[in-house]
Amino acid sequence: MMTGKRKSGILLPITALPARHGIGTLGKEAFAFADFLSSCGCSIWQILPLCVTSYGNSPYQSPSSKGLNYYLIDLDFLVEKGLLKEEEIIDLAKENPRKVDYGFLFDNRLSILKKAFARFDKKDPEFVAFLKKGVYDDFSFYMAMKDIHSFRPWYEWPEPFCHYSKEVEEMVKKEHKDLYLFYQWTQFEFLDQFRKLKKYVHEKGIQLMGDLPLYLSYDSVECYKYPQYFQLDESHRPTVVAGCPPDYFSPLGQLWGNPIYDWKRLKEDNYAFFDERISYAMKFFDIIRLDHFRGFSAYYSIPYGREDAVIGKWVKGPGIDFFKDKKHLPIVAEDLGLLDEDVYTLLRESTYPGMRVVEFGMDGKKDNDHFPLNIPEKCFAYSGTHDNMPLLGFLEDLDEEALADYEKSATWLVSHYGLKEKGETLKDLVNITLEGLFACKAMTAIAPIQDLLCLGKESRMNEPSVLSYRNWTFRCVAEDFDEKLLWKVRYLRCLGKPRDVEEGK
Repeated sequence: MMTGKRKSGILLPITALPARHGIGTLGKEAFAFADFLSSCGCSIWQILPLCVTSYGNSPYQSPSSKGLNYYLIDLDFLVEKGLLKEEEIIDLAKENPRKVDYGFLFDNRLSILKKAFARFDKKDPEFVAFLKKGVYDDFSFYMAMKDIHSFRPWYEWPEPFCHYSKEVEEMVKKEHKDLYLFYQWTQFEFLDQFRKLKKYVHEKGIQLMGDLPLYLSYDSVECYKYPQYFQLDESHRPTVVAGCPPDYFSPLGQLWGNPIYDWKRLKEDNYAFFDERISYAMKFFDIIRLDHFRGFSAYYSIPYGREDAVIGKWVKGPGIDFFKDKKHLPIVAEDLGLLDEDVYTLLRESTYPGMRVVEFGMDGKKDNDHFPLNIPEKCFAYSGTHDNMPLLGFLEDLDEEALADYEKSATWLVSHYGLKEKGETLKDLVNITLEGLFACKAMTAIAPIQDLLCLGKESRMNEPSVLSYRNWTFRCVAEDFDEKLLWKVRYLRCLGKPRDVEEGK
């Protein structure tokens, strides 16, 4: 249940913060952005998943559902703790300030962190107590194994490592103890930095919103150690994988490649395996965006080995049975994509707010559900998501007819809300779209930072189902957060009525 005054926020992953060592971190730039949000009057910072990334650099394809991204550990804070020397990290500042170079991070960041760990007091009482809790045992064991095997996935490891056993785990922890403890320390240090940031954010009256991916990676400790919860064969290879069927935007569909849960097996344990993931996420986020909500109604199942998602079928998911004891949680359902009446029914029964994306609603049709005039109160409204082309790039790609339809929708918004923009340029259209977003009835309005800055195609965060070196690489620079942006966000935020929002309206 989420009630209270109408809220507004900005979507900006930690990785996209400006920082001097190649990627956004939990350092001073994160605290500065919290200050910026507070000055704007925004109360939500959406940061996407915090998971360790692997092949493809996606936080939705992580080697562990719990593993926290050690790339986000701030190196300057480690210098302050005496674990690193300034001269050891100065060369890491040589990067494209607008892009994350994951190859460079892979080649350099871990070695720097291992140098810091070598100076860390492993007998520190807090660290010893942290180890006893065992929260990150699976993650640390699996990452040590990946490190030993040149970071290849478990199904490419030699015998006996490619099959999980308690004996293999104990052997790795004993014979590679320092490596195992290193990965434990990355989580210990991440948590220390994150707690300080979260405390500061809360003091500013801001809530953190993050994503909980529905699926897990095949290259994950969960698939390696707990294969019984997935649709795998006797050799622990997937029988089917997840994705989306073909549509207007993806003629071949989306082949995500994630193994699909054995929902029948999960139900036998009262969904404890997945419930634990939700409980864990709640320790970090005040609000959870539950990714691919429609997969709980029915999921698209693609035979393993296919190169696209053209051949597949819908299979019934767990439905409301999964959510019956979770209706009180601060969850937003990502109810985008190909929906049917069963999904709408599940959304109503779950009581969660859904989502609207204004970029989808500017097609010159007044009855479009994503058009601002039709957006209901009980939803989180966006100009776009991390998976969409930023508005300016989207407009640049429209053909003449589609652009005319977009301009028609923009004209309706200007007329209805009395907006100041006139739509003479593409950037004007971006700003009209943002005004329509923040003026709509939604209980919460959130804009990606790229749209607020009117950035184009080069700033796209992710193109779903496309393996690209450009995905997840976008970064801001410090100069982005100037007085002009501050007053722009203040203006947009004031377009929303300061009413109280009650659940169910």
